[in-house]
Amino acid sequence: MDAMTQPQPSPSLSPALVSAFAPQGTLRASINLGNPILANKDAATGEPVGVSIDLAREFARRLGVGIELVVFEKAAASVDAVKNEKADIGFFAVDPARSEGLRFTAPYVLIEGSYLVRESSALADNAQVDAQGHRISVGSGSAYDLFLTRKIAHAEIVRLQGAGPALAALRSGEVEVAAGIRQLLEGEAQRAPGVRVLPGRFMVIQQAMGTPASRGAEAQALLAAFVEEMKASGFVADALKRHRIEGAIVAP
Repeated sequence: MDAMTQPQPSPSLSPALVSAFAPQGTLRASINLGNPILANKDAATGEPVGVSIDLAREFARRLGVGIELVVFEKAAASVDAVKNEKADIGFFAVDPARSEGLRFTAPYVLIEGSYLVRESSALADNAQVDAQGHRISVGSGSAYDLFLTRKIAHAEIVRLQGAGPALAALRSGEVEVAAGIRQLLEGEAQRAPGVRVLPGRFMVIQQAMGTPASRGAEAQALLAAFVEEMKASGFVADALKRHRIEGAIVAP
C-alpha cells in the first residue's frame, strides 16, 4: 500500500489513543467462528466474513491502522485471546463470568438462545427442561453454558467442545436437550429429521465488543461510542442484511 492510500486516523484521535488499541501499529481483532450469526468462512475464499469482521475493519479504518484477524472456533478461546492481550478487540456475548480483565461495550446485536430436543421427546416447553434426569449439552465456555451454569438447578449440564458435538450428543441419545443459538438449532432441525426446536427462548444473548481493561478508560469510551454510532447509523443493520443473517436484531 503506498503512502497516498495509507489509512489515516480520525483527526480527533490522539496518537496515544490509537496506540492504546494498536500498540504494534495493527489492530488485532479476535473473531469467533463458533457463532455463525457474527462470523463465517467465505465458501469460495475460506476467509472470515460477517458482521464482526465488518465492524473490526471499520474500527481499524477509523484508527488509521491495518487489521489482523485472529480467528478461533470457540467463544472461550476468543475471549481468552483478548483477556491475555493476544488480541486488541473482540466480539463476545456479555456475561458476568467474562468481566474480569475485559471491558464491554453495550450490545450491538441480540440473539436468542433456545433448546433442541428429539422429535420423540415429551418436552414441550422451556420451563420443563430443568428437571432431575435431564441432560443438557452445551458448547463449553459459550454464553449459554455460562448462563445455564447459573440458572439450572436440577438438570445436568454436559459441556462439550463446541456446537457440533453438542448437537451430535442429542441425536445419539447421550443427552435429552441441546442448548444453543436459535438460528443454529433451527438449521440443525432442517438439516435432517428427528429433532425439533422448543418454542420461544431461554435467554437473550447480548453480543458486544470488548477490549482488555488495561487499555484504559479513554479507549473503552471510544469503543463504546463507536458501537453506538454503528447501531444508530444503520451500519449493523446493513451488515446483518448483507450477510443474510436471520435470528438476530440490532440492539436498542
